[in-house]
Amino acid sequence: MLLGKQLAETNKAKKNIASLDEVAFQVFSQWGEDGIIQYIISQIAIPNKIFIEFGVEKYTESNTRFLLMNDYWQGLVIDGDKNNIQFIKSDFIYWKYNITACSHFITAENINTLITNFTDCSDIGLISIDIDGNDYWIWKAIESIQPRIVICEYNAGFGNTQKVTIPYSGNFSQTKAHFSNLYYGASLGALCDLAQEKGYDFIGTASEGVNAFFIRKDLSAPFIKYNSVNGFHPASNRPSKNKNGKLDFLPNTERLQVIKDMPLVDVVSGETNAIRDLYKL
Repeated sequence: MLLGKQLAETNKAKKNIASLDEVAFQVFSQWGEDGIIQYIISQIAIPNKIFIEFGVEKYTESNTRFLLMNDYWQGLVIDGDKNNIQFIKSDFIYWKYNITACSHFITAENINTLITNFTDCSDIGLISIDIDGNDYWIWKAIESIQPRIVICEYNAGFGNTQKVTIPYSGNFSQTKAHFSNLYYGASLGALCDLAQEKGYDFIGTASEGVNAFFIRKDLSAPFIKYNSVNGFHPASNRPSKNKNGKLDFLPNTERLQVIKDMPLVDVVSGETNAIRDLYKL
């Protein structure tokens, strides 16, 4: 925590950074998001220091815990596993900080109700979407808030040009959809397209190739704007599994072959096609 505080103060003085990697550091986040978030909030006004994060598991590794503990934001965290939520409620953070934790399986149909049950403030500071599945569809469905910062996981295996996502299914499960765990989420291009539709600018990804960062257009002046090609990073992690459930460490270039028979939706045309046809495999 102390080193994180020091790095956050150092980041505040940085101007005109060429890449989000220049400000990335990790305290509780998985891939350096703590530092990136600290930099962003130092560059724009955040009158309502409220966050919402989905898919937090036990909240020991998350994008918003440092915001909670270092900057004293308040927030809502949601996870589908009741045991995870019970763990959070038994953690010291639950009495020491202003956080609400609830267990729900998030769908496009219930997301706005979950949000409005927590807050009636539409201009919240940040939302972090990482549910390894319907991420695109959940963001698209959100109408109750207009966060200043949106962080959303993208599937780097889908490349940097196609604007595609998995088809919406209210009960989608990454582990059940395909044995490889590679079939989930949306391409960076699809999220950038949705961001423009919702009034956000894409300001980049970190080098690990997991999360994309978006800023509401009325606040994005301090940041370099990117597109899905020049702002793309391939994923550095290798979480793929074989049919026996064992990690097989496939690189990005080999992942689509494994899931080539699975369908994807082109978010521009609305057409659904098999991955082998979309990518000419």
